[in-house]
Amino acid sequence: MSTRIAFLKGHGTENDFVIVPDPENALDLSPAAVAALCDRRAGIGGDGVLHVVRSAAHPEAREMAAEAEWFMDYRNGDGSVAEMCGNGVRVFARYLQHAGHVAEGDLTIATRAGVRTVHLAKDGDVTVGMGVARLPEGEVTVTVGERSWPARNVNMGNPHAVAFVADLGHAGDLYTAPPVSPAAAYPDGVNVEFVVDRGPRHVAMRVHERGSGETRSCGTGACAVAVAAARRDGTDPAVTGTPATYTVDLPGGRLVITERPDGEIEMTGPAVIVAEGEIDADWLARAVG
Repeated sequence: MSTRIAFLKGHGTENDFVIVPDPENALDLSPAAVAALCDRRAGIGGDGVLHVVRSAAHPEAREMAAEAEWFMDYRNGDGSVAEMCGNGVRVFARYLQHAGHVAEGDLTIATRAGVRTVHLAKDGDVTVGMGVARLPEGEVTVTVGERSWPARNVNMGNPHAVAFVADLGHAGDLYTAPPVSPAAAYPDGVNVEFVVDRGPRHVAMRVHERGSGETRSCGTGACAVAVAAARRDGTDPAVTGTPATYTVDLPGGRLVITERPDGEIEMTGPAVIVAEGEIDADWLARAVG
């Protein structure tokens, strides 16, 4: 390993990431190394790490290399592996543009949840094709303190429990994961969204992200919320035959989510690169060691 490792810092609606370019998959980013990088006091700080690897160089992405040159090897802030991160895909695409690998327009990115289509617009927004939501059957309940709510189980390539509440303050501090039952519904943990209405097809949310705690934004969570809201409101596009678009306000900004009659979901929002520099590999070795 070289004594210094290139990195960048970026965010999408203030869901922030340490970006580590590693085209040939030469770095050993252990869970401890990822957690050290994401530490907001002793490291760089971030909700997760975007490990940028060519699909052909990563064993989990080689089968997708013909469809997408680049693989988003995403890790949560605690070092655990995640299937998908919607805000992360937008920032990942912005990095590829920043580095000169892609230009404005359309591209594809491989993720553990499959290949995602991305559009880099001239106005700076990034639109991601998020695929089709799955709605596992069975009742789910979310609890905070003495309050409990029924929740919608939505899978966006990663698992979500969406609860509609009267006040976002009812979500509590979200430092720890809110209990969700039955636990068997989410054997690998779950992202939990708390949602209030702001107006017609306009909601606001807070989220506890599995492996990261409360974050300023969650792209897959915003998609899950829009899907759950459409079912609640009777605007399921598969039933009505017309797209359903919801504006979703998060602590870090605003995302616009559209679900089409064929089930495809698009998420549009900003993505920003804010800094770049070098990680001291000796520091990283000491931090994990």
